[in-house]
Amino acid sequence: MAKDVIIACDFPGAAETLAFLDRFGTEKPFVKIGMELFYAVGPEIVRQIKARGHRIFLDLKLHDIPNTVKKAMRVLSGLDVDIVNLHAAGSRAMMAAALEGLTRPDGTRPLLIAVTQLTSTDQQALTEELLIEKPLEDVVLSYAHNAAQAGLDGVVCSPLEAGKVHAVCGESFLTVTPGVRFADAGKDDQKRIATPARARELGSDYIVVGRPITQAEDPVAAWQRCRKEFLG
Repeated sequence: MAKDVIIACDFPGAAETLAFLDRFGTEKPFVKIGMELFYAVGPEIVRQIKARGHRIFLDLKLHDIPNTVKKAMRVLSGLDVDIVNLHAAGSRAMMAAALEGLTRPDGTRPLLIAVTQLTSTDQQALTEELLIEKPLEDVVLSYAHNAAQAGLDGVVCSPLEAGKVHAVCGESFLTVTPGVRFADAGKDDQKRIATPARARELGSDYIVVGRPITQAEDPVAAWQRCRKEFLG
């Protein structure tokens, strides 16, 4: 899969989401469907967007005992999305079970990636709240290594860690990176961020961009700017 910008469609309902996508005309951007939208309207929104010709990253971040995640992934495999994710903190056993559940009888499946640490987490939160005393970068790389060992296709990490993940897990191991903001925009609630151009330089394969595009006065222009800066 080629590098691309994934738009985070974090809208409260189907009407807002489809109206937003209508603004792109014949363009079919890669989109992310997250918990807010999926929990509001269910799997039907996935089917509707897929029928329009969009690639979809289904961002539900599963994290439970291996058997539960395996069964949930079996359900999600029927939605014909392109990428699915879970939390690497659930252990190698959980990730391996997820991969098994996601794989269809004919051997096909969406890409499966693992969230290392959220881009809203910094070293202070990691140490004081999660009681993980290792440096944040070391934790991300360890989680990425576990995901690779479990057979996953890549991880979600910040752009700041993308190149180092590739160094540990290989160039073909995908890095999907949120926490991307234009140089002239605010950070919102993100902590570990980079511009689209910097994310490219650091080794991100995909960048996930939400509010800088969805809340822009001209979302199509913002998406085009983001792709130009990221793809070069």
